[in-house]
Amino acid sequence: MNKITLCTFFLCLAVCSSISAQVTAKEWNRDIVGWNLGNQFECSAPGQDGESMAIGNPDGADKAETAWGNPVVTKKTIKAVKDAGFNAIRIPVRWQCHINNDKAMVISKTWMARIKEVIDWSLAQNLKVIINVHHEKWLESLPYYKNQEENNRKLALLWMNIANELKEYDERLAFAGTNEVHEPGKWGAPTAENLAVQNSYNQTFVDIVRATGGNNEKRHLMVQTYVCNPEFGINNGDFIVPKDMEGNGNNYLSVEFHYYNPYDYCGECKYYWWGEAFKSQGEISPSTEKTLTDFFDKVVNTWSAQGLGICIGEWGVTDHYKGSEVDKMHENVTYYCKTFVDEARKRGFSTFIWDNNHFGNGPEMFGIFDRARGMKVKAPWILQGIFAQ
Repeated sequence: MNKITLCTFFLCLAVCSSISAQVTAKEWNRDIVGWNLGNQFECSAPGQDGESMAIGNPDGADKAETAWGNPVVTKKTIKAVKDAGFNAIRIPVRWQCHINNDKAMVISKTWMARIKEVIDWSLAQNLKVIINVHHEKWLESLPYYKNQEENNRKLALLWMNIANELKEYDERLAFAGTNEVHEPGKWGAPTAENLAVQNSYNQTFVDIVRATGGNNEKRHLMVQTYVCNPEFGINNGDFIVPKDMEGNGNNYLSVEFHYYNPYDYCGECKYYWWGEAFKSQGEISPSTEKTLTDFFDKVVNTWSAQGLGICIGEWGVTDHYKGSEVDKMHENVTYYCKTFVDEARKRGFSTFIWDNNHFGNGPEMFGIFDRARGMKVKAPWILQGIFAQ
């Protein structure tokens, strides 16, 4: 074999190896037990109304990551997540208050550099990473036909800028197109209009990211059901899987949904007990282990069967208890977390628990690590359930 032929042989081998090594969405999600950096980079600018739809770069916006009371993210923050046993991190990001040019949706270089820094720290810990657009109120709060064309135009420009900035990152970095799109104050069943607009957002996201080329042509992309509620996507064909670029099929797409279910136990604290295994302790939520496994099986039969990956981008159990039974109730939370993660992993779903650094007794107390105190674990019963084998 002459020198030229030998070089050609090794070049072909390298190309073929690269193609064969490409990670599919299902492979990306498999055995992923992740954590959310909640209430950090998705904050509004200091002093800005969190529901504002304004697009711009107001004074103080570069300090938005601490606007909701959390300290600056450090390498130690990310290392603590890794050391606890997590192997992925979801980084929700609000971009709308870091835009220098709203016509072209140009992102502040300072903000983008900060997001890249945290991505780099995460990858250095060998954590897979999800970046999304989160609390883009101009997008999330207007799921109407009259706003659809303009919102898709802005969404395409925003994701074009994000994707071009991040296109050199390897397959460990995934993109998620939207967050919980919904009419303000309305979390119930969507209209046909709401669903159609969400479907259009998903298609715009996939089209523009693929168009940026390079690693983004087969980047793992996550698309969302309306309000990230799986019930609003899995029934009656309401959720339309976006068409990916030719040759990709569904191999590099995942459906993302959020699962704080049963909400009467996980969120609103109506019930203090969950699961048939704990019914002797008191009144349990009507939604039990079978409810969970039946629904997960439906997800498999509906979406996994189409070759799509599944990402549960947020889930969690707020801390709620009666003082005299706190230890037993925390044991019940451990049981819920173990059941949830075990059943998700069996089916190849990735899971990302929500941590907003809020502690106490009642709704929205999803804190695990105390970020203000060196990432001290303040909810060990959560971690015990997640990592129980």
